[in-house]
Amino acid sequence: MTHAGFIGLGSQGAPMAQRILTAGLPLTLWARRPESLEPFAGTKAEVAATPAELAAACDVVGVCVVGDADVEDVVLGDAGVLAGLCPGAVLAVHSTVHPDTCRRLGALAAERGVQVVDAPVSGGGPAAAEGRLLVMAGGESEAVERCRPVFATYGDPIVHLGPLGAGQVTKLLNNTLFTATFGIAASALALGQRLGVEPERFAEVAGHGSAASFALGRLAASGCDPTRMGAVAGGLLGKDVRLMGSLVDGTDAETVLDQARVALERMGAPLVTDKE
Repeated sequence: MTHAGFIGLGSQGAPMAQRILTAGLPLTLWARRPESLEPFAGTKAEVAATPAELAAACDVVGVCVVGDADVEDVVLGDAGVLAGLCPGAVLAVHSTVHPDTCRRLGALAAERGVQVVDAPVSGGGPAAAEGRLLVMAGGESEAVERCRPVFATYGDPIVHLGPLGAGQVTKLLNNTLFTATFGIAASALALGQRLGVEPERFAEVAGHGSAASFALGRLAASGCDPTRMGAVAGGLLGKDVRLMGSLVDGTDAETVLDQARVALERMGAPLVTDKE
């Protein structure tokens, strides 16, 4: 039976770890904040003193922290995940980060006989709790298959997209497209209001017509005020749009990127760096 390790017990990672436990897989946890471990007190989950100690006990280790620097912080170094993983084990990066971060980790892992899978997820905490996260995986087929028993506890569907980094590219493009679509929907509602149609009424009609979209639904749920989305998710969306922009140069992607950047302005959420 696959022994799983998990690091990153936030609003999305905690229900992912709970799903692993519910499925009956052996699980070892580590957290930077001790209070993150409190919901697992009294369960069968073991707690490691360091990421390296966790990794030494596990076949598959999932990392679900916020950004590139956070991933490197828990993976690298003498007490990091890579220091503890045994040959044949797999590191699964669930965080949304730059594809090159995963590729660099993959090269370092290969020196130790370890494989890396980039596996960003979409759906948030509610989807994780229900076992229906979308898992976007990149990496060697064998490595992805080794992770599948763990992924299947919280993810459906699990889509293998190609070599290492492909999962991150897909997640970044998905979030850029969502951001751009959200901005276009906000622009349409504003235009309707100028022409005498209340935003809420237009959103209701469009949501039942050919213009329906997930982004429009999120905008309607926020009271047709794009700044509410900015307050909740603007920082993360800004990070992802910036990362997407770093992958392209003078291509057709500029169209969707331009729309996404305009949308971030509407949200009051400008592009951010990892340090901001």
